Amino acid sequence: MKLAIGNDHTAVDLKTTIKEHLEQRGVEVLDVGTNSTESYDYPISGYKVGTLVASGEVDGGVLICGTGVGISLAANKVPGVRACVCSEPYTAALSKRHNNANIVAFGARVVGDEMAKLIVDSWLDATYEGGRHQRRVDLITKIETDGSL
Repeated sequence: MKLAIGNDHTAVDLKTTIKEHLEQRGVEVLDVGTNSTESYDYPISGYKVGTLVASGEVDGGVLICGTGVGISLAANKVPGVRACVCSEPYTAALSKRHNNANIVAFGARVVGDEMAKLIVDSWLDATYEGGRHQRRVDLITKIETDGSL
């Protein structure tokens, strides 16, 4: 499995922790974020990870900014991306099981290292259930592709 990870300046330390955690799980990590605490615009990382996920170059993505919101909004503008902001493991698992989320996002100012690891693990370990959920994912895709339902 190969994941892309991206971040802004507020999340350098947490990105490093999560990257190491993923690598310990045997995940190949493509880091497209910043390693500097100098101001860095989160939409850049959101776009880079979103593009890699949507193109199929990676199997999924992890995004981290101050809250996870801004960076996920940017990623969600890339067609084919379903990024979900999670502050705890249950939402992370359901985002994959029910929404087929291909990117998980969280905030370095919101969750600590151990909670971030739990969120990532729950998301990674979950499997999309399809079935009744596919109809809803298809509706999201329809909105994305032609702006209507």
